[in-house]
Amino acid sequence: MGVYNLGINNVVIQIEFFENENDLKKIIEKNLLPGKIFLGPIQSKYSNFLNNYCTHKVIFFSYSSKPSQAKDCVYLINFFPQNELSQLMLYLKDDAKVALLYPENEYGYLINSLIDDIILESPAILVNRSSYKDELSNVRESIKELGKYELRKYELNRQKQILSSKKDEKSKKRLKKLERFKTTSDYDFTHILIADYGLNLLQVAPLLPYYDIDPNLVQFMGTGVIDDKTFFYEPSLQGAIFPGIPETNRINIINNYMEIYDDEFLRISTLPYDVMGLINFIYSKKYKIGDLVKLLNNPNKKFNGVDGNFYFKDNMIERDLNILKINNGNSFVIN
Repeated sequence: MGVYNLGINNVVIQIEFFENENDLKKIIEKNLLPGKIFLGPIQSKYSNFLNNYCTHKVIFFSYSSKPSQAKDCVYLINFFPQNELSQLMLYLKDDAKVALLYPENEYGYLINSLIDDIILESPAILVNRSSYKDELSNVRESIKELGKYELRKYELNRQKQILSSKKDEKSKKRLKKLERFKTTSDYDFTHILIADYGLNLLQVAPLLPYYDIDPNLVQFMGTGVIDDKTFFYEPSLQGAIFPGIPETNRINIINNYMEIYDDEFLRISTLPYDVMGLINFIYSKKYKIGDLVKLLNNPNKKFNGVDGNFYFKDNMIERDLNILKINNGNSFVIN
């Protein structure tokens, strides 16, 4: 689709299949010609050794998700949380106080490790964080701790007891109002970042309002993994914000793909599509390998893509992202 839609000419794409690391090495070593561009591999486990071939003046556009593999002639094409978090935190105002809720798995630990440095560049401050086991066995306790549920419940009951001992109309009216609540709403934070995804996110998000972290008072936030229609209908995520690009940017490609292949267009399929646009640009300009390396290492040089303008920083793709807000099955740009 990328080749056809972009009108790419005079580019030969050689498709190779492999079953193990040895097969991959043989394929690479058979094609080590100066100026050769390799698209792939897809899995991170096969990208560990790619930089060993950089002396042959080749370029790898790998789909690995591991930042440590981005070096030398290896450029990573994926959706990276660091880029997403940075865009999200820079959007916040200087009165924003952020709490982080994350799972104890590889993704959650990554977000937790990134947020301290990223928040320093943001007007916002990080005031609290809490984690829970990946299988969710202690998620309720973590949410209670994060939102100081028991403390706020105690404070509300204390206020009710004081008011119940008074007989004036103002106190009676106030008591009647407080009877509707389970806790007070004096949170330490104005925003909460839920660093989870998939089925777990659909189980964790509803527990926040259940334990009186009100999405009408606290802004719920997610990373780019929330950019999926599956989450857009979850009641507790209505009004939640996340970094991304509106679906309208890729709707034509989605519809086109479904018409041709009668199959669902995967969200990650925009990655190779954008790479084909980049390849087309490189070949149309007749860049030599030295010129290409300079181009890719210049973060001020941006390329137009389905997922927004993109560029490379420290050999990793970064994008100019919008901030989107979920509303009734859709998301729309708010910044």
